[in-house]
Amino acid sequence: MKKITVSIAFDDEKLSAAKLYMEQKGLSFETEMEKVADVLYGKYVPANVREFIELSAGTKTVPKPKKPKPSPSSAVGAPAAKEGDFD
Repeated sequence: MKKITVSIAFDDEKLSAAKLYMEQKGLSFETEMEKVADVLYGKYVPANVREFIELSAGTKTVPKPKKPKPSPSSAVGAPAAKEGDFD
């Protein structure tokens, strides 16, 4: 997918401090912002729209249809209830 640059207004001193302390931990402010943007995308864009975008971009294979789970059968070996016996 094509990437674009997003600009936001943020306090200069806060940004400098965040970058300084993140660098000490080996983190990149830009990389962490990309992760946050991905979280927002996942939170607000419906799953079917995300899937369509991924399929049209060729980044995801077509999901296999889920097999229906077998319904549980009656209990094997359980004694049958007698008519009129509700104890």
